[in-house]
Amino acid sequence: MSRRRNFIVAITGASGAIYARRIVQGLNRPDVRTYLLISPAGRRLLHDELGLEKSEPQRVLDESIRGEIVPLAYHDIGACVASGSFHTDGMIIAPCSSNKLAQVANGLADNLITRAAQVMLKERRPLILLHREMPVGLIELRNMVRATRAGAIVCPASPGFYMNPQTIDDLVNMVAGRVLDMLGLEHDWNTSWQGAGAR
Repeated sequence: MSRRRNFIVAITGASGAIYARRIVQGLNRPDVRTYLLISPAGRRLLHDELGLEKSEPQRVLDESIRGEIVPLAYHDIGACVASGSFHTDGMIIAPCSSNKLAQVANGLADNLITRAAQVMLKERRPLILLHREMPVGLIELRNMVRATRAGAIVCPASPGFYMNPQTIDDLVNMVAGRVLDMLGLEHDWNTSWQGAGAR
């Protein structure tokens, strides 16, 4: 029997709640447990962009739950994911604000999101930062380099157009699917370029 995989999804205050929801939906499978962390600004984001009540952020899923969603409190730095002895298979911060990027890049860990991110880095586990803000200034660029050197994967939310997307969902699936690709998770979203001759 295969081990259930544990992933962390953290939602911060940069615009792009739809990416967070699609990634959580992509992790919604029987062999995955998802630990859900939401910053105060992330709660507002879910309310403003998806219409979710701030008291019910776990409703980021709008379909039947096949996996397990475990919400954790933002300030609970004693939660399981705050320790490297608790095995996780990867963490995604989506969307990742420039503020959270700066905290991760500079080793600040005064909340559960940044503490869990520091655990990912020190344990050499996948940490994907789905940065969405634009334009990007020199401070953000330096923080991206610093985070990358520490072991994070900076993944700007930049959907590709080579698959000829027809809807907003196609664009969102492109970004979310690439994140799942980086975690080694199969999905049925059309993200893989097979070459011009294969089209």
